[in-house]
Amino acid sequence: MARVTLTLVDLELALALCKAARARAGQEGALVSVAVVDGGGHLVAFQRMDGAEIAGPVLARDKAYTAVAHRIATDELAALTAPGGPLAGMASADAGRYVCFGGGVPLWSGGLVVGGIGVSGGTAEQDVACARAAAAGWPDGDPPGAPGRSRTA
Repeated sequence: MARVTLTLVDLELALALCKAARARAGQEGALVSVAVVDGGGHLVAFQRMDGAEIAGPVLARDKAYTAVAHRIATDELAALTAPGGPLAGMASADAGRYVCFGGGVPLWSGGLVVGGIGVSGGTAEQDVACARAAAAGWPDGDPPGAPGRSRTA
């Protein structure tokens, strides 16, 4: 049986991902909070830009957690969790911790989700751009939203 080597989220890598998200936020003119979690949804690194919104720290962490828990980018959950959608009401689960709007992306390695990035503070489009810019630095070369990677709950 072939062994699969997984890239795991460690502090050094998590900080580099935060830096990439902040750099993109600067280009976007946004002030954001960035959270990176491991495969269990546990916080590994967090950074908040000076002047970023007060809700950002909670939302960034929960976007990263949601992306890991459901193995899907949070912007892809919006339509699924809308009234009448197949996952309607999901946002109220887990004490309301699931965030179903843009800014969270899972990190894949060896076919498994091993972490996630969450960004909050800009517009939804800016948060998505910042999270994807950070994920582009993921060394496994398995970017969020890759064909066959996103999966629903």
